[in-house]
Amino acid sequence: MSQKRRRMTRREFLRDAALATGSVALAGVIPAPAIAGQAPEPKLGSQLIGKLEGPTIITDPAKWPKKFNEAPMLAELVKAGKLPSVDKRVPEEPLVVKPVHSIGKYGGTWRRGFTGPGDSENGNRIVSADKILFWDYTGNKVMPSVAKAWKMSDDGRTTTISLRKGMKWSDGAPFTADDFVFWHEDVYLNKDLQPTPHPDFMINGKSGVLRKVDDLTVVFEFAEPNYLFVDILAGSTAMGGGQALQQHAGRTMGAYTPAHYLKQFHPKYVSKEELEKKVKDAGFDGWVALIKNRWDWRLNPELPTLTPWKTVTPINNPTWVLERNPYYWEVDTQGNQLPYIDKLVMTLAENLEVLNLRAIAGQYDLQERHTSMAKLPVFLENRDKGNYDVRLDPALNGSDATLQTNQAYEADPEIAKWLHTRDFRRALSLGIERDQLNETFWVGVGVPGSIAPSETVPYSPGPPWRKKWSTHDPKQANALLDKIGLAKKDAEGYRLRTDGKGRLRIELTTSAGAFIPHTQIAEMIKEQWKKIGIQADAKEHERSLFFTRINNNEHQIALWANDGSEVLYLFPRHALPVDPVEALLGHPIARWYASNGEQGKAPKDPQLLKAMELFRSAGGKKTQERYKIAQEIFKILVDEQFSIGTVGQSPATMGVRIVSRRLGNIPARQINAQHARTPGSSHPSTFYYKA
Repeated sequence: MSQKRRRMTRREFLRDAALATGSVALAGVIPAPAIAGQAPEPKLGSQLIGKLEGPTIITDPAKWPKKFNEAPMLAELVKAGKLPSVDKRVPEEPLVVKPVHSIGKYGGTWRRGFTGPGDSENGNRIVSADKILFWDYTGNKVMPSVAKAWKMSDDGRTTTISLRKGMKWSDGAPFTADDFVFWHEDVYLNKDLQPTPHPDFMINGKSGVLRKVDDLTVVFEFAEPNYLFVDILAGSTAMGGGQALQQHAGRTMGAYTPAHYLKQFHPKYVSKEELEKKVKDAGFDGWVALIKNRWDWRLNPELPTLTPWKTVTPINNPTWVLERNPYYWEVDTQGNQLPYIDKLVMTLAENLEVLNLRAIAGQYDLQERHTSMAKLPVFLENRDKGNYDVRLDPALNGSDATLQTNQAYEADPEIAKWLHTRDFRRALSLGIERDQLNETFWVGVGVPGSIAPSETVPYSPGPPWRKKWSTHDPKQANALLDKIGLAKKDAEGYRLRTDGKGRLRIELTTSAGAFIPHTQIAEMIKEQWKKIGIQADAKEHERSLFFTRINNNEHQIALWANDGSEVLYLFPRHALPVDPVEALLGHPIARWYASNGEQGKAPKDPQLLKAMELFRSAGGKKTQERYKIAQEIFKILVDEQFSIGTVGQSPATMGVRIVSRRLGNIPARQINAQHARTPGSSHPSTFYYKA
């Protein structure tokens, strides 16, 4: 290793990394790496961002393999008579994958770190092949997954899904249209399990229906055109997210579920006495809690799944262990049943510092979750010692630390009044010195600005909207605050409440275990706001408690990323309060939207209502018109500053990859996006150990 590489200064690193990330171009919604200008020699920073690449799905049956091979650990079970032969386990119509670099080898244990039961995404992103459809490695094209094929009617009202012949659950039971019917009739339409319809299965407030045609065919039908629905089935959505993502922590979506297993916990299929006994024996309060526990793939090793690996040691243990699914339905082009890797072992880290130190020490084989942007110089210096490489995958979302103002907050009427005041929110935004944040927490490689996504995506309203109300201007901020009636200050220069109850104090709610240090960022913003006379208090909570407070409508302003909103219709929850799962702009508003007005509360602000109405209308529009509507939505959100952006378009979220040099089929660069379930669209089932 050269002296220059070993002793690269922080400034040199920042310069080179900025060179690599500052000229990102886009085709569709995907960044293509580019370097601004010609450097006399390769720069270290530019070397961290490679060519976007990934595996290929072979859709021509004539090119599918005719014979199948299996992992040695499964061959031993076949030999012992504990498992059918591989040709009886792989479907007649498998998903055939051409790995990005080479045919892999079987075996090995993938070592990762996780932060506890609230870190479900650490696993479900890896096993996310259980989605009905999927985006390819570019994030631009919908590809088959659980579904063999699909067809939307010309009028956009029906989408027909064709399943794979001979496909099986992880316990060997057939996977058929009945698993969709059970989900629709006995889960989704059951008011105890799903009290209100979900917006992902609605168009203009009208629910869709699911109909079985035969054992391998289902049809989703809508009363109005829903041209977006295929994208929804491929995205990180309630309908298309798959079993792993959508059937955990009490969630009821995902469009299918193992009927043959779950019927034993449903009152429609077992007697009252039998079900009550099961509930009592399991220690639950009722059958709803029992069945939600039993369909949670993280907690129940007995649950049949369609994932490449399935849980054998639950997530609520110091190690979360997944082992290969013997009936997995993907094969490579030589007929080798995937996955190549036998097992995943995720080890609990007490905090993010410990997790990052373990990554630096080479204790993880592939870790892109929770690896800190601030640790990049240290990661680079320890590559050879830890036998790993570092790769950066920049994202395209507007803000990695977004101040989400609760538009449904009521607990303190004075604070509620100001959160609902546009010029107050604008003033808060103008009081943030984003360049200081970028240098401190993003090592200078992020892009300061609003929540608007990169102008290279079709959802962007354009470059001016990245800066609108999102530059540091304390003079203008102070003028706005004075104008709206907050001119009076105490002896220390802080603004006073208008109700006579002392100093105005704003609470910033943060989560422990976020990808970047939201609490520390909140503390710096607190210091910056002193210049405009605003007192802020940063309150950190454990991640599950953080979302409990969100769901209970207890927060004033919450810090979270707006990742996923760069493809607004496929992951809107970080931009608009339309999904109760994560409704940082107001949980009651999201409930109102999701229930079509039957529950929750409508937004008070007419501009927020307008943005939500535009969003609801977009599903019935074709692609280019949907883009225009998204641009209008972002213009509203930025002008109103419901969500205050800081720094984004960086690798900070899921984009700092630590990769063991022993691993093969690792893309030089992978798409970093919610809808692609990073690293899911890179097909982790094809990763393998070279030695």
